[in-house]
Amino acid sequence: PIGPSAPLVHFSVLKIATGPLSSRSRTMAPARKPFVGGNWKSNGTVESAKVLCKVLMPGVASWRNKVDVVVCPILPQLSLVKKITTKSPFKVCAQNVSASSEGAFTGEVSAGQLKDFGVQWTLIGHSERRTKFGETDAITAEKMEKCQAAGVSVIFCIGEQLEERESGKTDEVNKRQLEAIVDKVKDWKKVVIAYEPVWAIGTGKVATPEQAQDAHAAIRKMLTESVSQEVADTVRILYGGSVTAENSKDLIEKPDIDGFLV
Repeated sequence: PIGPSAPLVHFSVLKIATGPLSSRSRTMAPARKPFVGGNWKSNGTVESAKVLCKVLMPGVASWRNKVDVVVCPILPQLSLVKKITTKSPFKVCAQNVSASSEGAFTGEVSAGQLKDFGVQWTLIGHSERRTKFGETDAITAEKMEKCQAAGVSVIFCIGEQLEERESGKTDEVNKRQLEAIVDKVKDWKKVVIAYEPVWAIGTGKVATPEQAQDAHAAIRKMLTESVSQEVADTVRILYGGSVTAENSKDLIEKPDIDGFLV
């Protein structure tokens, strides 16, 4: 089941993300609306999903119109969570999507089917999909292409392994993963990037705010070079490495960190 502290972490991060943005350096770029995604992974029951939504809902008034929020329940709970949150600004996000269209692909759910069901968001390229299920850059590109065609918005995850960071390859890895989907994106308004240093996910380790900012700034520079300055200025880049209520306050103050994938 989802741990008892999960709702509190989600709510605390929301409060921090909706705080005053005056301390964040926005002088060189348009203000980017904060974004928080809650990935429930393969956790929870119907009852725990109801409890988590119940805990999150009362805080809506404090952040409505100030932050975009998506929650990513397991596939069988998408309908339930969507129904519970239907009158709130929460959006429901799938954790995965097929690289194929509809057809003889047992167990797969296409981007078109998500759209038909009213699911506006999906994750693509999460580190667990890449490392545990063999999701390659080519597959993430196919998934992005299908989502763009269907009009489904994407939280696109990139990030390096510990050995890649220690060998100074953080930017190289992020660039490779990002450039795999650049040519597939026609509408960057439907893309949010989540930087996940894989070595800091669920380990209790966390990149320092300075390390996270350096990686985010480098990703934004990649967007400038590979796409355009306008896209680099407006695309939101989330941090997703062991975010807690405690460390999120310092992270959100960095100019290129626009929110979190928790």
